[in-house]
Amino acid sequence: MPLTEINHVNFRTDRETMHLLRDFYCNVLGLTVGKRVASTTYGYWLYIGENDVIHLAEYKTSEPPQLHVHGTYDHVSFTCTDMPAMEVQLQAHGMTYTTRILANGVRQINLKDPAGNGVELNFEEYRDPAYVMRPSGDPSKLV
Repeated sequence: MPLTEINHVNFRTDRETMHLLRDFYCNVLGLTVGKRVASTTYGYWLYIGENDVIHLAEYKTSEPPQLHVHGTYDHVSFTCTDMPAMEVQLQAHGMTYTTRILANGVRQINLKDPAGNGVELNFEEYRDPAYVMRPSGDPSKLV
């Protein structure tokens, strides 16, 4: 029973923030609102193609959970194409972001969504095909 992929990420929030998140992920990053299974809570499912990858759902209780508590969640990551076009899109929406180039040549854009969640955009077309990750986690170049 091996794991094969991440199915989706779920964000629980109030409706106002949910709409900001929906608009960000759809209008800025290009996801689309799609079919959502019947639920007792208000929300949206956001899709890349035919795959629902982000679920937005209203809090299950009348009291929202504590925010900014110590946790381990850092960011959601997407594989992307056309970094120059994405930068134009982010700039057109006034988004603040940083870029970097990983050791394997993959280029990244890092930013925050309206709720402060980290978003990582990876542009794999720059990946160095000779780059491998050893089982120990040590990167190396093939000779």
